[in-house]
Amino acid sequence: MNALIVDDDYFVIKALETRMDWRTLQIEQVYTADNIAQARDIITHHPIHILISDIDMPQGSGLELLAWIRDQGYDIQAIILTNYADFNYAQKAIELQSFEYFLKPIEFDKLMLIIQKAVARAKEHQSNELAKQEGYFWKKNQVKIFEHFWRQLINSSQSFPMKSSDIALAIDEQQLPYRMEDTFHSLLIHLFPYNNSMGITDKGLFDYALINVWNETFQSASFSVEAMMEYKEYNWIAIVRWSDSPDHQIMEELCASFIVKANQYLKADASCSIGIAVALGRISQSIKQLVSINEELAKSRNQIFFVEQYERQVKRDYEPPNLQRLEELLYQNKPAEFVEEASSYLRGYVEHQVLDKSILSLFRLDITQLVYSFLKSKEILTHRLYSGKSYERLFAHALHSIENMEEYIAYLVETATEYREFTKQSKSVVEEVKQYIHSHIGDDLSRNSLAEIIYLNPDYLARVFKKETGISLGSYITQARIAAAKHLLETTTLSVYAVAKKVGYANYSYFSKLFKQDVGLSPNEYKKGVV
Repeated sequence: MNALIVDDDYFVIKALETRMDWRTLQIEQVYTADNIAQARDIITHHPIHILISDIDMPQGSGLELLAWIRDQGYDIQAIILTNYADFNYAQKAIELQSFEYFLKPIEFDKLMLIIQKAVARAKEHQSNELAKQEGYFWKKNQVKIFEHFWRQLINSSQSFPMKSSDIALAIDEQQLPYRMEDTFHSLLIHLFPYNNSMGITDKGLFDYALINVWNETFQSASFSVEAMMEYKEYNWIAIVRWSDSPDHQIMEELCASFIVKANQYLKADASCSIGIAVALGRISQSIKQLVSINEELAKSRNQIFFVEQYERQVKRDYEPPNLQRLEELLYQNKPAEFVEEASSYLRGYVEHQVLDKSILSLFRLDITQLVYSFLKSKEILTHRLYSGKSYERLFAHALHSIENMEEYIAYLVETATEYREFTKQSKSVVEEVKQYIHSHIGDDLSRNSLAEIIYLNPDYLARVFKKETGISLGSYITQARIAAAKHLLETTTLSVYAVAKKVGYANYSYFSKLFKQDVGLSPNEYKKGVV
């Protein structure tokens, strides 16, 4: 395999030459060119399989080079680089069958995976050419038959498990090399991508990298991996066929190795659930059991779980934590100790038995109600304080794992205590209300609407405001609006009616009445006096 880098920027070429691990990518020779003419000459005289080309160059664009390659019939996988996320460029690159359209600045880890995929595509094309004489297409069709068999079996297992007789019939009809007494293991892998993982930014590339890590890890003379597929986002099922007797220790060691590599290469936590080894006739029921338990189970990240252990456990009813102690920590303004106490409860639960999501859900309910009750006692509106997308995401994900629940509790408690500290500073609360009033003078400024904005009970806000300022909230709003009206009458040519609307009064008569009470003149008289 040979690659060609085309870019008029010397430093880009040098960076790609030196920072990419070409040997790992199975690239034997890397050619470079700084213009289109030179690139054409290299392609004409040397076999090139992978092209990495910039678009914008002084002596011709990378898209022109790609168009020439397609016209000449060269089978080259092209990766187009550019500084601009221009749709027209991307559309043209797609039309010219580019393998990938990649934006600078270059992320070398990501580009490494893209080149790896391009190399795989190039090898596949080479193999396809040889296949015409060697019957490869027949073999490829057999691979698709295998994939279809397992996909159908895994998908059906989640709702209506296939009967042993149906599996036997499928094996016979599709001429698969399985026997009904063959032993299989089903595994369920759950990924938890970090915020900086490709799992968040580029799911397709993440899945490709995941399969590579899996294939590199799960190798043994004792078994073969028959299938691996994602049945739900970030949840994968793998099927292992044993040639020897099932060995749980091998499974555990390989799962542990996979978790370490997932942390390192995929930037993701992972959990491994290992099903019960069964004969092929019972594999569908085994998969259904594994999926069902996965939905019930509150997982700990980077842990390995055996279904057999779960089946042997005696289920217990929910035993709540020491809610009185947690409540004391809230009132003592000790959020870190609260989170530590809650986490200790969860970890203790897991040490003695597997934690079901039903129990975790009741725990979340207790903690949420405890915090909400605390906030209510402090006159804080919880439905406003916790109305953002961050809270909604954390609440929804809290049952996914112990770590997710800990993250939810930390956000819930820290937000509550921080806002409580803010509301204790009456001057700060009043100043924020004042600023809002003056910057939204024409909006609805009722006591209720202001309380919603500041997340406080309306009656409580009114009491705090009067205590700090000496006047009622309603009187302050009126004074602020009249002052704003006077300023507009003095500095603009707006009509009195327009000024009234701008400062929040749709009823002109009411505005005039309030204005005269405060100023001693009607708005019209005041405007004439100014003029």
